[in-house]
Amino acid sequence: MSVKVRIPTILRTYTGGQAEVTAEGTKLSEVIDSLEKDHPGIAARVLDDQGKLRRFVNVYVNDDDVRFEGGLDAATPDGAGISIIPAVAGGC
Repeated sequence: MSVKVRIPTILRTYTGGQAEVTAEGTKLSEVIDSLEKDHPGIAARVLDDQGKLRRFVNVYVNDDDVRFEGGLDAATPDGAGISIIPAVAGGC
């Protein structure tokens, strides 16, 4: 299954500056493996040392937050759009 992954600016150094790349997989973990194969180093920015999604990285398959859709087991149907969004914090 082929999906399109939108890459945030901070991770585009791994994709040669590309804002969107294509990856393969029927579930999110497979898509991340595909991204890592084609763009080495990106998985370490999305996954923590235990191989789980980093706490401050949000991932959406189409418009669904994967934390509520099975996490790394979330289905990634053919043609799906995946967004990786680093959380932004701030304040006074």
